[in-house]
Amino acid sequence: MNQLDSLFNFQQTALRVRGQRQELLAANIANADTPNYKARDISFADTMKNAMGEAGTALASGVTSAAGVAVASAGGPLSLMTGAAGGLATTLLKTSPFHLSATGSGAGSDLTNANSDALYRTGTQGSVDGNTVDGDVERNQFTDNALHYEASLALLRANIKDMNTALQP
Repeated sequence: MNQLDSLFNFQQTALRVRGQRQELLAANIANADTPNYKARDISFADTMKNAMGEAGTALASGVTSAAGVAVASAGGPLSLMTGAAGGLATTLLKTSPFHLSATGSGAGSDLTNANSDALYRTGTQGSVDGNTVDGDVERNQFTDNALHYEASLALLRANIKDMNTALQP
């Protein structure tokens, strides 16, 4: 039963992290015209590692590489780069540890809150009003995250269907 629990726990956590990332990306898009708004994002792999603990480290890394996202972290700024396409590189900077701490609320409160891992994304091009949201980047990340969410959900459905088939007399 532990294998079943760990399988479903990982997939449930992955869906929650993807959902929380989707909320951050949607907020970025919604605030594209807000002066001094700083775009925020999370690292899926790092958030999964934090949520799953050391046991989930290998699993989180596997999902991330299968998703085509390479995450490089060297103690300083976190750099997210897309996989196969390779063209987009965005640096996320943590401006203050006090600004990023958050308490859990809502559906994901039992999960390590993704907002506590949220980092500010620096703009690739300066903005007069101080806004760092790049609409094209945000829409691309939003779509990519939505596709990975749907793929995770399809995998979970397939696993449940396989178990139901195995349990049939």
